[in-house]
Amino acid sequence: MTVTRYGQVIHEWRVSTARKGYITPRGEWRPYRTHVMWHSRKYDMAPMPYAVFYDGGYAVHGTTAVSRLGTPASHGCVRLMTANAKIFHDLVKEVGPGNTRVVVTN
Repeated sequence: MTVTRYGQVIHEWRVSTARKGYITPRGEWRPYRTHVMWHSRKYDMAPMPYAVFYDGGYAVHGTTAVSRLGTPASHGCVRLMTANAKIFHDLVKEVGPGNTRVVVTN
């Protein structure tokens, strides 16, 4: 995950996206909801710390499964180290969802 501000890269983090049988949608969105802690009702109340929702139930959020970062591991969300998810979450809150773009490619 590459985070830019004013065209300058300020963070680069390893993430996990969809594992076999699931998808992480590709496209561009503006976040529409943030939560310091969210629990997935769809996946057994799995914790989603510092969730930034951008497309339906898809979000960028923290994970405790840090050993899986860099490999496909999720049900479709973009997972990153929880400390990095907090940085991203706080940045979205600071600049506002209307000034944030979530772009998912490969």
